[in-house]
Amino acid sequence: MTTFTALTTLQGRDAAYALGEAMERLMPEPTGVGVFEMEDGSGLWEVGGYFEDTPDEAALAVLAAAMDGKPFVVSELPETDWVAHVRRELAPVEAGRFFVYGSHDADKVPQDCEPLLIEAAMAFGTGHHGTTLGCLRALDRLATDGFVGKNVIDVGCGTAVLAMAAARIWPGTMLASDIDEVAVDVAQANAKANGLEGRVNCVEAAGFDHPDLAAAAPFDLVFANILKGPLIALAPDMANALQADGYAILSGILNEQADEVIEVYAQSGINLTHRESIVDWTTLTLQKKT
Repeated sequence: MTTFTALTTLQGRDAAYALGEAMERLMPEPTGVGVFEMEDGSGLWEVGGYFEDTPDEAALAVLAAAMDGKPFVVSELPETDWVAHVRRELAPVEAGRFFVYGSHDADKVPQDCEPLLIEAAMAFGTGHHGTTLGCLRALDRLATDGFVGKNVIDVGCGTAVLAMAAARIWPGTMLASDIDEVAVDVAQANAKANGLEGRVNCVEAAGFDHPDLAAAAPFDLVFANILKGPLIALAPDMANALQADGYAILSGILNEQADEVIEVYAQSGINLTHRESIVDWTTLTLQKKT
């Protein structure tokens, strides 16, 4: 079946969401609409829709103009088994002791590793992105240096690959939170698929705002692989949630944004101990000083 996409960009969260809502009322109606903040520091938002029938380009043009967005680009997509395509493209990832793979590569898992199964359909958080890979490497580095996490949380967990990695190497129950209900369901399913049911507890929450997380604080290790803006906003809560000498592993940070994040966290008493850049993305390891 032929699928059409219609994409535009515009400034401002409110305008982007208003445009997304307006697209849902189009005829023919889209099968799905997405609104995303672009991760390049531009402040732009991308709004897109998928259509099974040829979209009304005149109506799209009116909507774009009304919201001061760029004209929609309408494209026809060929019929593709996207999951099969992703499986072919996403090879297993090694990050220190961790080996992230899909079930189609189960025969490639080495004997001497900590395996983490993430299906190809759950592409965000597979380890292929420089942010997730950087966090896994940072975790491996801390563990190699002798750190043992006893109270760990993965904030904005996505697939929960980071919480699961911690559960692979340390005892106890790892916490994970995400603002997205679907992500929480995916995280729980991933924990079960990895034999970590009961070892990774996932909750729907914005940051640390959940009774279970408040009860578990302070933490000795916090992962936060999100974006610069939310990370900066989270700094004061992070300072309260971290125990003395506790670590934070932060990513979702473009290389040119790293110094600003480091400065903001230093003002909250959480100071840089290590940084690593992978292509366009930087991962920071910081420690709360007493």
